[in-house]
Amino acid sequence: MAELTTPRDWDARRRALPELGNDELQRYGRHLVLPGVGLEGQRRLKAGRVLLVGAGGLGSPVALYLAAAGVGTLGLIDFDVVDLSNLQRQLLHGTSDVGRSKLDSARDRIHDVNPHVAVDTYEMRLTSANALEIVTEYDVVVDGTDNFATRYLTNDACVLLGKPNVYGSIFRFEGQASVFATEGGPCYRCLYPDPPPPGLVPSCAEGGVFGVLPGIVGTIQATEALKLLLGIGDPLVGRLLLIDALGSRFRTVGLERDAACPACGTREIRELIDYDAFCGAGSAAAESPSEMTPSDLAQRVARGEALDIVDVREPYEWQICRIPGARLIPLGTLDQAVASLDPHRDIVLYCHHGIRSAHAAEQLRAAGFRRVWNLAGGIDRWSGDVDASVPRY
Repeated sequence: MAELTTPRDWDARRRALPELGNDELQRYGRHLVLPGVGLEGQRRLKAGRVLLVGAGGLGSPVALYLAAAGVGTLGLIDFDVVDLSNLQRQLLHGTSDVGRSKLDSARDRIHDVNPHVAVDTYEMRLTSANALEIVTEYDVVVDGTDNFATRYLTNDACVLLGKPNVYGSIFRFEGQASVFATEGGPCYRCLYPDPPPPGLVPSCAEGGVFGVLPGIVGTIQATEALKLLLGIGDPLVGRLLLIDALGSRFRTVGLERDAACPACGTREIRELIDYDAFCGAGSAAAESPSEMTPSDLAQRVARGEALDIVDVREPYEWQICRIPGARLIPLGTLDQAVASLDPHRDIVLYCHHGIRSAHAAEQLRAAGFRRVWNLAGGIDRWSGDVDASVPRY
């Protein structure tokens, strides 16, 4: 049975398990008759405290199912607002919530599902300055993050504090899930030792995500969190579950603790650091000298300057929207199209959010082009800053 926290902490909580009211006995009736749950197990769930890092695609099913199951306290960390593009997969939120804080929306939805659940909200980014203080208050942490910087920070905080980290990730049609940072088990760094270079792995906004996939992975994460709280079953410790939604295939691969892991192996990591610089988080907010803002591009176009505007997205994205006057050269075909570009003209490259076009700019510079610009924030920022008639997706 996986350790929830230190035995001393858990024993103290068991001696003070909360009672269930009559309405709770009725609400959780299907749990009370389950072997391994029963009355004591349900009281353990009510005493349980679970922290959800992210109230988005993965956090939605996790929050809904943990609340319905009767976990007594849910902590939610998020600092975003509900966007229309979230609603394809983030079922904590509805159309009427667009523009609201995700935490306000999530709190209302959770209380509607189960008014007996306490919701602690942290409307902030998880950082090295606050992570240990927040994480230490909970029994289990569920990683619903969408960026590597927060994922590594969450892992390291869980390892340092001895808190189980229920991991999940999604991309396009594939997902992963595991349980990290338990006693004797591996951590996330045993699987991926170091953060990837900025822009190497596209985000869900760049690569897309099948709308039901967060529901599949998030429900698995909720299952693992409940098993840990109850001390039942065989958690995904030392195993990585791989999900292929298109092929309807699930497979599990073994994962051992790495003795050389700086977090859970050698224990070289003794304090937290922020990984934004390693993972490229927040890069859209600060343009590099080789980037051009959409407003600057619009002004140069209005002045009639000679520019080549190149769209490096895929043809299906080009059909959704485009910047007037642009030429489509998908990133995968850029090598073949280099000869058709004029190195003596300013070339402005753009994609959805500026990630792929940054790679395209590097590729052209390596080929000898010097007058190359990456459109900061891509066509999405163009829509927000310059031309609202351009659809956002």
